[in-house]
Amino acid sequence: MVLADMSSELSGRVAIVTGGASGIGAASAALLAAAGATVIVADLQEAGGPESGAGRFVAHDVASEDSWKALLADVLGREGRLDIMVNNAGISGGPGNIETTTVENWQQVQAIDSEGVFLGSKYAIEGMKKTGPGKPAIKGSIVNVSSIAGLIGGAGPTAYTAAKGAVRLMSKSVALYCAEQKYDIRCNSVHPGGVDTAIFNPLWQAMGHEQGKAFIGARHPIGRMSEPSELGEIILFLASDRSSFMTGAEIAADGGITAGLMRRSLLAPS
Repeated sequence: MVLADMSSELSGRVAIVTGGASGIGAASAALLAAAGATVIVADLQEAGGPESGAGRFVAHDVASEDSWKALLADVLGREGRLDIMVNNAGISGGPGNIETTTVENWQQVQAIDSEGVFLGSKYAIEGMKKTGPGKPAIKGSIVNVSSIAGLIGGAGPTAYTAAKGAVRLMSKSVALYCAEQKYDIRCNSVHPGGVDTAIFNPLWQAMGHEQGKAFIGARHPIGRMSEPSELGEIILFLASDRSSFMTGAEIAADGGITAGLMRRSLLAPS
């Protein structure tokens, strides 16, 4: 089989990317748009959103169900369909362990990193089932961005690890449910290691960007951090028909960390 030119592979499809104004989300939005998709960049921060050229910016709070209802109504009203959902928005919540994490911090991280993905998956299915009259049958793809923290344990950050672990198994549950219901909707999760994004800003401020990147990169067997575009390529693959037989899968894009079951934290001192 000869695959189509990627520049038109997603032509006619509509994608929502949460946290799409920066980092992995912005890289994913740009790649999806380059492949022909109509992209909605959904984020609370506008920096890079309206100006990115990757798609239409919509202010959106992933932790609010009302915001999800409004976003879905907007997308279906203007585009008439939804084919791809990238649940990427998330926060680190800081380095708190089980003794130091506050209830407020725990609830904030769960609301964004776990419940936000739950709501995104829930409303993605609803939207993918409402493609509008005369539209082709859906071939939906939900891509949930987790973390290596969702695959292996660590002493902290406790709230983040719990939330990302929830995303991993939630994605499998969504995949199996959609298969059971005979929906042509797939769901997979991506588990990055260290990616050069704003989540590491506290370290960049403490060490400097290049020195910090070298510090984190040395903790990956591959010897470096990832760039956001490298994760975007994986998300593009999962969003497209090139991954048509993949559902309920988890992809570790971590420079080899989980392959060696590395036990020290990315931020552990040398």
